[in-house]
Amino acid sequence: MAKESGRKLIASNRKARHDYTIEDVFEAGIVLSGTEVKSLRAGRASLVDGFVSFYGHEAWLEAVHIAEYVSGTWTNHPPRRRRKLLLHRDEITRLEQAVNQSGLTVVPLQLYFLDGRAKVEIALARGKKNYDKRQALRERQDNREADRAMSRRESQ
Repeated sequence: MAKESGRKLIASNRKARHDYTIEDVFEAGIVLSGTEVKSLRAGRASLVDGFVSFYGHEAWLEAVHIAEYVSGTWTNHPPRRRRKLLLHRDEITRLEQAVNQSGLTVVPLQLYFLDGRAKVEIALARGKKNYDKRQALRERQDNREADRAMSRRESQ
């Protein structure tokens, strides 16, 4: 059997980019059980409520839902269990200091397989206020309208 190569997206947290201003992005491995990997291969995961917490100089992914494996037995995993993230020591220290000092948070953006290994893309993020969200939405709509006007103008 040939080894899997490339990047295969499992789940994406689109709401995170709406609710947070992304400061910095990291890629981390995840410690998973066998039934979790099988469930991820079937594409059954949700990052919506996920966040990263720190305990004893380790990073943990919490509140991420990986559905139970359909064909699993008593060995099945709990869907929202805490999962350890695999990061370099200096990355963990940097993230932990940023969260403790400046009111930032760490949220998952994407869950994917990279060359057969499960990875999560996490981001150091700052929460947006409601007026920031409205302003970003307004800018996006203005850009769309300008693009439409330009394409109409070019087609005439």
